[in-house]
Amino acid sequence: MADNVAAPLGNASANTEMPDAHTKRARKNEKKKRLPMRNGIFLGIWIPITTIIAAIATIAFIGGNFASGALDAMQGGGTFSPVNGDNARNVDLNFYPKRYKNLDEAIEASGKVTQKIADEGMVLLKNDGALPMTSLGKVTLLGRGAADPLYGGTGSGHTDTSRAINIKQGLEKAGFTVNDTVYQQLDKFAKDHPAEKDGRIKISFGLNGGSTYHIGEMPVSNYTDAQKASFAQYNDAAIVVIGRTGGEGEDLITDMKKWDDNYTPGQHSLELNKDEKDQIALAKENFKKVIVIVNSSQPIEMGELQDDPQINAIVNSGTPGATGFLPLGQILAGQLNPSGHTVDTWARDFTKDPTFVNIGSHQYSNVDKVKGYFVNYEEGIYSGYRYYETAAAENFINYDDAVVYPFGYGLSYTNFEWSNPSYSVDSDKGTITASVTVTNTGNIAGKDVVELFYSAPYTRGGIEKSAVDLGEFAKTKMLEPGQSETVSATINIEDMASYDYRNAKAYVLEAGDYTLSLRTDSHHVKSGVDTFTYNVPTTITYSGENHRKSDKSEVTNRFDELNEAFESGKKTLMSRTDFAGTFPQAPDDADRTASEEIVKKLSNYATNVENSEYQKAEEQATGQKITAPTTGAKNDIQLSQLRGLSYDDPQWDKFLDQMTVNEMVDLIDDGAYATDAITRLGKPRTIDLDGPAGFSSFISSVHGSAFPTETLIASTWNRDLAADMGDALGEEALQLGVTGWYGPAVNIHRSPFAGRNFEYYSEDPTLSGKFAAQAVSAAMNRGVVVFLKHYALNDQEQNRQANGLDTWADEQTIREVYLKPFEIAAKESHATYKYQDSKGEIKTSEIGLNGIMSAYNRIGGTWAGGNYALQTSILRGEWGFQGSVITDFATMASPYMVPMQGVAGGSDIQLTWRIFEQFKDTNNPTAIYFLRKAAHNVMYSMANSNALNGYAYGAGTRWTPPVWRWIQWGATAVLTILVILLIVWMVLRVRRVSPIRKAWREEQKALKAAAKQK
Repeated sequence: MADNVAAPLGNASANTEMPDAHTKRARKNEKKKRLPMRNGIFLGIWIPITTIIAAIATIAFIGGNFASGALDAMQGGGTFSPVNGDNARNVDLNFYPKRYKNLDEAIEASGKVTQKIADEGMVLLKNDGALPMTSLGKVTLLGRGAADPLYGGTGSGHTDTSRAINIKQGLEKAGFTVNDTVYQQLDKFAKDHPAEKDGRIKISFGLNGGSTYHIGEMPVSNYTDAQKASFAQYNDAAIVVIGRTGGEGEDLITDMKKWDDNYTPGQHSLELNKDEKDQIALAKENFKKVIVIVNSSQPIEMGELQDDPQINAIVNSGTPGATGFLPLGQILAGQLNPSGHTVDTWARDFTKDPTFVNIGSHQYSNVDKVKGYFVNYEEGIYSGYRYYETAAAENFINYDDAVVYPFGYGLSYTNFEWSNPSYSVDSDKGTITASVTVTNTGNIAGKDVVELFYSAPYTRGGIEKSAVDLGEFAKTKMLEPGQSETVSATINIEDMASYDYRNAKAYVLEAGDYTLSLRTDSHHVKSGVDTFTYNVPTTITYSGENHRKSDKSEVTNRFDELNEAFESGKKTLMSRTDFAGTFPQAPDDADRTASEEIVKKLSNYATNVENSEYQKAEEQATGQKITAPTTGAKNDIQLSQLRGLSYDDPQWDKFLDQMTVNEMVDLIDDGAYATDAITRLGKPRTIDLDGPAGFSSFISSVHGSAFPTETLIASTWNRDLAADMGDALGEEALQLGVTGWYGPAVNIHRSPFAGRNFEYYSEDPTLSGKFAAQAVSAAMNRGVVVFLKHYALNDQEQNRQANGLDTWADEQTIREVYLKPFEIAAKESHATYKYQDSKGEIKTSEIGLNGIMSAYNRIGGTWAGGNYALQTSILRGEWGFQGSVITDFATMASPYMVPMQGVAGGSDIQLTWRIFEQFKDTNNPTAIYFLRKAAHNVMYSMANSNALNGYAYGAGTRWTPPVWRWIQWGATAVLTILVILLIVWMVLRVRRVSPIRKAWREEQKALKAAAKQK
């Protein structure tokens, strides 16, 4: 044991040098472990981390603010409330009271309006006595559309139809018993082949195509023997549903070669295909009574069915919105009497229409750096019934061979006689009034439509004139059997003038006889009703100060560059003098070759408007040189103090002097689905929504009612129903907190293939304008800013946004056909609103049309939204429009819609967000002048709208931020604090570690020095 103990001691004694070396190494390793990381390495790690966190905080704050318009639109922009003073006490500031307790009640009321419109808008096209089916009975629905009906279109005109009444439900509620065995098969087929999976026509809203054009009808071979056997039990009638839809983004196609397995040469999308014809053949084989429902806002070639004696009745249901199929069942049952009339000409062969060769995709061949597509309106004024009636009058066509259903045509279950026609001329007012007594001579109560047309004197080779033009119209009240009503229609004599762009460069009422006739449609003067001849002894030229009474200033040529293209022979213009020799032709090489000037315009993305054509035009119009306006003044004026004042009141200048350039830009540039708030000036943020058939949104879940499409509304020929729709929509606006409405739309049904015809009223400008004026006025009376669209000549979807579809038309056609509905609405729309004046009294004032939406297309190379002649000279100068103009939706894919060009041309709000488009070159006097002018227009519209409902005179506005703002601010604050803490920590850590590291380095030097000495 002693040996065992002695050995370790001996070992310890023998290795006295070793523990010292081990100890040194251990101590050195221990120091290394305890020694802090070098500051350089530490900062190399934590500075990037802190920088990233700081960047996130910056993005959350600055980026959130930059994208605030888009985020507000998608997530909500908070609420704004008035900050009223003592003058609000004991005063009713609810300028626009709601009629219903909540949105659900308002939508229920809107549903009743929809039913009224569908009741009076559905058109009985054919009837051999098969309708009405007063005994009701058991019926079989055939055709895919029976189980998959169309309620509206797509794009901005889309609506929420998730709770809509379908055709089967409409029939059953009327008392019919529907064959469920067959219906289930149709329903299954529709669900197995939805439009979303290319099972039916689907118009793409995108810029890169994607539309599909399969008709999607179910082949009759899909019916089983058992399903066919069920026909016998439900054989009181076969009701075959044929449907067509349209949408924003592209047009219907003129050749179905790629889209129909049973394609026949020349087949297009508006004729019945084989599967549809097979459905109808199956109905004729198995049923004695066959009724066809045309579920479409587009005319379809119906000559074959009209001529077929086995087709007993045809009804155009249109696309009737959420509750519109309820009246369809009632109409078939005779519980309602159809009183709708067509708003378009239903031709027998659309390929023979003069517009047919000038729709679709036509591209300039010599435009390389940018896209360049065009469309020529070579038919001139002769589109729709103006062509068919005039061509027939000139014996160019056989009318009955060319037309199946005339414009303005519609049948009834009863008969009407017209008697005691009279015409009175009021020379002081410059009007002619036609009156006639309408008597229901049948056995069923019903309504009738009286259409007043005029025929102007035509000189061959002179100003183009249609054989007939719609001047006015009237619809009777509900007339019981034997009941009569005298209705009247008044036309302004000056409205019969034609525009002469060649010589007078003005509207001209040529000398001669003007024939006025009361008609049942564009082709048929009512039997036994005399016409009236109004003689103009000498030609009246409405030029200079002698302009028409309805105009505010001189009307003269604004589009000479377009006129010259047709006059020089570069483009053909169809003439009544020689329809055969001037009939429109498809574009040729000359058409596809753009002039040098057009090439320059197509590439003009200039942002600086100083010393530009815009400045020259404005200075010429105002007679004053443009100078920099005052900005940032401290005048202590709130927007509420401007409500009720005229557009030109001097107080507006004092208010606008307060605005900074940045505020103007923010107000104008961030205008998608809202207008920005400027709280310091009392301007609250407003919410704006699509669309023509009811409020809808692409970016949020907010929706209102699904009203019928505009085509069906116009088919009522009852303008009071347009007012009812506008009023109902105005109520929903108050319930939803909406101020701006992107609708209604009054472009023309130039071609039946145009994709958005469902959004527009008619092929006729007068009918369109009259209906729009009623809808607009009613909505404005509820405080809505109505952006009437798309101004102008936006009548084709194909290539509309591909650098702007370049549209070519002569000035007579532009003014008489395509601008006229906007002109009528601008001149005839009006509303009354309340406001509080400086003395605290509640007063009323009047406003006219308060909004317009400009268009994507170009006109003679110039973007419509930046076209000074269109947006300023005509709209504001000639028509006296005082309101705000918004562009169509602008994105990074539409750089030709240059914001500064838009503002200088007359578009006041950019329907976009800053993340897509930004203003440039805004700090020169010319730019600031135009920005201020645009701000004036926007502020004027908003001041006199429901945006200031509840605001007393002088009231400011208080903002309650939305949730996303609190999240943004909270996240920014947390991240900012974190960055500050990290910076402080890094500084303190560096200060603490620096001496330690320094001491260690000195120690290391000392150790090295000691080692050298040994």
